[in-house]
Amino acid sequence: MIETEGTNKTLERLKYDLVKEGLIEYETLEKAQELANAQKINVGQALINSHILTEDALLKFLEAKLHLPYVNLDEYSLDEKCLKYIKFADAKKYKIIPLFKIEDELTVAMADPFDLFAIDRIMELAECSIAPVIASEASILRKIDEYYKTGNTVGEIFTDEDAVEFDWRDELNSEDISEDHIQKIISAILKQAILENLHEISFTQEEGGLGVNFKSSDNDSHKGCIPSLLMAPFVNKLKDLANLDASVCEIPQLGKLFFIVDGIGLYARISTFPTVMGERISLSIYKPPKALNQFIKDENSLKIIKDAINEPGIVLVCGSQLSGKTHVIYSLLNELSKNSNDKNIMTIESISKYELPKINQCELNESIGFNLDKALRFIEFQSPDVIYFENIRNKDTLDYLSGLVFADKTIITEYVANNITELSRKMSYSDLSTFKSLISCMIFIHSKDSIEVFDKETVQKYLA
Repeated sequence: MIETEGTNKTLERLKYDLVKEGLIEYETLEKAQELANAQKINVGQALINSHILTEDALLKFLEAKLHLPYVNLDEYSLDEKCLKYIKFADAKKYKIIPLFKIEDELTVAMADPFDLFAIDRIMELAECSIAPVIASEASILRKIDEYYKTGNTVGEIFTDEDAVEFDWRDELNSEDISEDHIQKIISAILKQAILENLHEISFTQEEGGLGVNFKSSDNDSHKGCIPSLLMAPFVNKLKDLANLDASVCEIPQLGKLFFIVDGIGLYARISTFPTVMGERISLSIYKPPKALNQFIKDENSLKIIKDAINEPGIVLVCGSQLSGKTHVIYSLLNELSKNSNDKNIMTIESISKYELPKINQCELNESIGFNLDKALRFIEFQSPDVIYFENIRNKDTLDYLSGLVFADKTIITEYVANNITELSRKMSYSDLSTFKSLISCMIFIHSKDSIEVFDKETVQKYLA
């Protein structure tokens, strides 16, 4: 039930009651408060993280104090018709989800029932009274992702048509600006990218409208233009589906879009960026991870990887832009999640590309000040065993990752290089010697059909 950012008003009002009722000592509460302030979490989460109280015990305490029912959402089916009363963005922001509606009263699950601003906001939007119940924050967020994802999606795409014959431009009708038509255009563009096995699409303003471009690791191709009349509705709908603010075009935004292809759920990362010619939008499609043995057939290579991800050291995944580094890394993480029940596996990412079970995935959020520096500074408090760090940007990051290895952590990270010669040249600087010495395994993606795995000794030979 606990917020990861900011203050939980309910817990702030009732935290001393935990002491009065003998659930914790006053000194324990003070220490938990210090931890909460340092990690910028609420005191309830600090108590749970420190194993002083279980989440169940805390929720039952709140139930008794507030005289509000506690609902276990993991065993609850929501009335999907009620989703229309609370937008996805508000549900995420206030950690609230509608359960059911009887006459003029909407029952909602809340992580912070003393957040009166949230209640007033929902009452105003839903135009009805609100009856709050208490629920775990984690379960609320899971239900939000489960239920809103299906309603806030492009829809299902089928790829049974012949790729040669399919052209997204067949959906264009410059006189139809309805939402249904715009959504069909978005779906058609995604479908063509999937059929052509391409993973990056960009939209740039050009004469006559919005240019559509497909990009692969070695080729860019112009795929037509969305007419000027449709440009604004198209961009607004794309942003809405990705839960971005359609009214904002002066600053960059980052979000993700959910869609279904042949019954398989996929995510696309959407990045907007202001330019002098107008807003540029980049869309990157991520497929679900495969089992490692589906693209790495050699048993010895598999053994090298499996040994490396289970020992302190750095697992380095290399390749060119759009070579499939992220796909390989997610497959590694998926392998770990299946076979390492006792390990705390965490990620630091600009945005998660796929939901992985038993992995603590962390998304950066610059808009609220949760940047890379803060994530790196506080992740050690979580006692991770394995950390996936999205990419290497500078020497300070390299030094930090090296320090984590000395603290017995396994690091999985990536590096852009077109070939091993280029990688060796980029890593030839003397100040990278420590980092290089800690690489226990390197996976180099030459192409989707050619992946090479190097053990520690071979890595040192190539990068010496």
